[in-house]
Amino acid sequence: MKKPYWLNKKIHLGSCNLMKNNLRGLNLRTVCEESLCPNISECFSNNVATFMILGDVCTRQCAFCAVKKGKPFMNDKDEPHRVAKAVEFLGLKYVVVTSPSRDDLPDGGAAMFRETVVAIKKSNPAAKIEILIPDFSGNSAAIKKVCDCPADIISHNIETVPSLYKKIRTGAEYLQSLEVLKLIKKYGKKILTKSGIMLGLGETEVEVLKVFDDLRGVNCDFLTLGQYLAPSKRHCPVKEYITLEKFAFFEGKAYALGFAKVKSSPYVRSSYLAHDFLSSPSGDSTIRN
Repeated sequence: MKKPYWLNKKIHLGSCNLMKNNLRGLNLRTVCEESLCPNISECFSNNVATFMILGDVCTRQCAFCAVKKGKPFMNDKDEPHRVAKAVEFLGLKYVVVTSPSRDDLPDGGAAMFRETVVAIKKSNPAAKIEILIPDFSGNSAAIKKVCDCPADIISHNIETVPSLYKKIRTGAEYLQSLEVLKLIKKYGKKILTKSGIMLGLGETEVEVLKVFDDLRGVNCDFLTLGQYLAPSKRHCPVKEYITLEKFAFFEGKAYALGFAKVKSSPYVRSSYLAHDFLSSPSGDSTIRN
């Protein structure tokens, strides 16, 4: 399908070089690069990046994702400290950390998330931190482990509607992802939760609205909605380009259900402009449990 006029964002790789060089010097990865995010040049040119810990190889086979699949390498125990150093060097006031799924690890990588957040807070105590976690295979002890760290927001993406899970999210389960968000609220009572959905994979309006209901049913605070864009011809194809009016419609429905903040537009991604979720238009931190 031909892309509509509202999907005209260009990637300017030249504007990314300084950020890439700084991160390579610390041997760090970003999901911005690994997922082929269309917002990369905008974010990198503004000195913003989303760190990806625990390597660049995922143990899942999701049909929408550009991150490499296969057998991961051993963990880098010094990585949390290098992330903290990068946060300090870049002067980041809001930090987002994510990872690929690591089903090869007993805790799915939860300990590394906690160590990374603790390291960031130790050297950058004023920084706000969001972690975007995998499902840890539903391991409640692993979820409790990340809830014990001083993160401000814990995100876990639903990604799509239940009927598309077998095709799109191989190895994941819709109800398990809802349970992850529910357990975060149970173990981290002061932690805000966030989830995201890709649109344009063949879902129906009714299915999307049901996901909204399910997310509010587990007290999810924040929601992101963005247009799915296939990373390559090998990935699941786009079934529909969602109109700007439809994005606005879904945003209104989500607010009506009680989400504290919603971002809904074609280029919205989980960590894109993530700092806005804790700020009012004036920049003051306003949203609390």
